[in-house]
Amino acid sequence: MSGSDGCVVRVAVDPGVALEVEVTGAKGRPYLVLSNSLGATRAMWDELVQRLRPAARIVRYDNRGHGRSDAPMAPLTLDRLGRDVLTLMDHLQIERAVFCGLSLGGLVGMWLGANAPKRLDGLILANTAANFPPPDLWKGRAAAVRSSGMAPLVEATLERWFTKRYREAAPTRVAEIGKTLLATSIEGYASCCEVLAQSDMLPDLSRINCPVRVVAGQHDPSTPPSRGSEIASRIAGADMITLDAAHLSSIEAADDFAVQVQEFLNKTRK
Repeated sequence: MSGSDGCVVRVAVDPGVALEVEVTGAKGRPYLVLSNSLGATRAMWDELVQRLRPAARIVRYDNRGHGRSDAPMAPLTLDRLGRDVLTLMDHLQIERAVFCGLSLGGLVGMWLGANAPKRLDGLILANTAANFPPPDLWKGRAAAVRSSGMAPLVEATLERWFTKRYREAAPTRVAEIGKTLLATSIEGYASCCEVLAQSDMLPDLSRINCPVRVVAGQHDPSTPPSRGSEIASRIAGADMITLDAAHLSSIEAADDFAVQVQEFLNKTRK
């Protein structure tokens, strides 16, 4: 079997802005690039990485203003977040990869599918939507965070991200995610809220022609299965899987999520 090791690097994506990227898993295996949700970091993929490390060369990064990546120094756009991924892939000399993004990360994946198809072997779009109306909700949240910080958001966010059942069964993991959310850069979070306010990939979904798997959470109040169906219905050949989880299905339904990703990797490898 191919050897397995890992490294963490910082990659400049703009003057004064670098993203932290972790590469792990089996050398010689297909590349899998993972993109986190708003308010999370690459640590939200710990469960998936643990399960798939022998089967893929895994690249996960912190989006701008999240985790150990630098906060944006100018207003953000979806185009900018998408081009960050291409810059990371260029730096790591990755010609093609399967891209898996959750929520905000899924929106980035749609942009890549429509604008950089030659770089993709496939897309996994998890717990996401092609747009996030109403815009005023996200603009208001950005303003509130800049005014009052992250703390007022934590409890309500965790209730949306995980079912009550999971919160009671795994309090330590939920608390870890809460601490991550609390530590998120105010400007990083607010700027990404503004990306959600202004982005709409719905008209571009028909341009995506790579293999696509949509993953939804049955109990996800933020991006319910109907939003996943909307994506899948507009991409030729896309399939959709619904898991017994809320928004962060990669954590709450870790085993089932990993099975779906592994199956998709096997499918795109043929």
